[in-house]
Amino acid sequence: MALTDISLFSSLRTRMHWHEERQRVLAENVANADTRGYRPRDLAPPQFDRSQPAAGSLGLSVTAPGHITASTNSSSQFAAARVGGYNVRPSGNAVNLEDEMIKVANNQMDYQQATTLYARSLSLLKIAVGKR
Repeated sequence: MALTDISLFSSLRTRMHWHEERQRVLAENVANADTRGYRPRDLAPPQFDRSQPAAGSLGLSVTAPGHITASTNSSSQFAAARVGGYNVRPSGNAVNLEDEMIKVANNQMDYQQATTLYARSLSLLKIAVGKR
């Protein structure tokens, strides 16, 4: 069994990729804080629906006609979130640096949490295999 077949690891990896992409988007918002007519953007959080297998997870086999087949629709890009409630300056710019910096700090903490969980899960797997 490959490491990519374990749904916990694929979910954490997806979460870490999302945080990386969100950091890029938030950095663009901060960089364009003085750009005329710029509107801040953000990403919608990834949905981890239990009814759909995670990307790279083991597929389900249909062994009886009454079984439900699993859909494997997954996108490689993250959806953009609608950000509302702007305070638009006369230049048309709607970036609020305080809000963006709070989002950056929260994003960083969430990314660190996901990487710590990933590392500890790998460590538990190594203990289970006996390679500690």
